Amino acid sequence: MLALITGASSGLGRDLALAAARHGYDVILVARSADRLERTAAEVRAAGRHAHVLASDLSRPESAADVARAAEALGPIDVLINSAGFGDYGSFVERPWDAQVSMLQVNIVALTELTRRILPGMIERKRGRVLNLGSTASFQPAPRFGVYAATKGYVLYLSEALHEELKGTGVSVTALCPGSTATGFHDVANTGASLLNQYLMMKSGPVAEAGWDGMMRGKAVVVPGWFNKLNAWLIGFFPRVMARKMAALATKPR
Repeated sequence: MLALITGASSGLGRDLALAAARHGYDVILVARSADRLERTAAEVRAAGRHAHVLASDLSRPESAADVARAAEALGPIDVLINSAGFGDYGSFVERPWDAQVSMLQVNIVALTELTRRILPGMIERKRGRVLNLGSTASFQPAPRFGVYAATKGYVLYLSEALHEELKGTGVSVTALCPGSTATGFHDVANTGASLLNQYLMMKSGPVAEAGWDGMMRGKAVVVPGWFNKLNAWLIGFFPRVMARKMAALATKPR
């Protein structure tokens, strides 16, 4: 059995790779940094599974196709985990445009293309699982995180739509929607001064295990942690103007 995991050099991607190894899967690891991927690969091999490293920058438009071809040459993909992604904190008009374009490419385009390229083989074999990394930001707009939250809303809606489309095929798609998690995300996103990075942060390992378990059970959406579950449920009852204001307060700089 073979799992393809993007963003596997650190954080949730790394922990999802280790979860795959614990559950008997060989892995194909994708991220920009070959050195950091090799560290994850060494941990997987120490757990007794094979690990293949594909260093690739998914912000480059051609990378998703290259990764899909290289991965499928190694064998049928039983599990696809789209964990690669990043955020960027700050005013929409002040943050660099290049960073926002890269975010759209990684969080949306590469995820969508890899899913589109890998799914047909799964459907033909009548088995497979896809896990797409969303966020609690998937459920609401987030001032100062506008583009990021919009990309994660896309991930949630696409995953739920595909989940319904694929019923009866033996293949399922799951959106993993964690809240604030102890990974490198906040360093990249520049959220050090944000209230979002101060409270209710979960450890990466339990989040990854919850995602793996929910994916294997064929769930459409997994929201780890009681507070995150409550928040995702309650947000549907608030008027949208209130949801926006609450998100603005949560992401307000100190």
